Amino acid sequence: MSERVEQEEIFSQVLRAGRRTYFFDVRSTKADDYYLTVTESKKFTHDDGSFHYQKHKIYLYKEDFSDFKEMLNKATDFIVNEKGSEVISERHQKDYKKEENVETEATSTESFTDVSFDDI
Repeated sequence: MSERVEQEEIFSQVLRAGRRTYFFDVRSTKADDYYLTVTESKKFTHDDGSFHYQKHKIYLYKEDFSDFKEMLNKATDFIVNEKGSEVISERHQKDYKKEENVETEATSTESFTDVSFDDI
């Protein structure tokens, strides 16, 4: 039962984005070729103040670089062309508070008919 040992990092860059951190690490294969790992690390805080990180990792090999870049560019271009480059989601703001859609009893029961059990 052998465990896969992570290869030594050759080159590394970090992108911090709110609760998420992205790591771009170049590593070496056993055959001394290079590949890229992209890791998303997301911090979760528990009610008691303790926290943990959830990580997701992809491995990208040289034979896939061209197609990957093309697909990434197409997807990001589509998003920017359709929605612009401005972040429109308020949920990404630290002071974001979800608006409660509170209805009064009169408006929430307008579509119901008042039925007495005696009528049934």
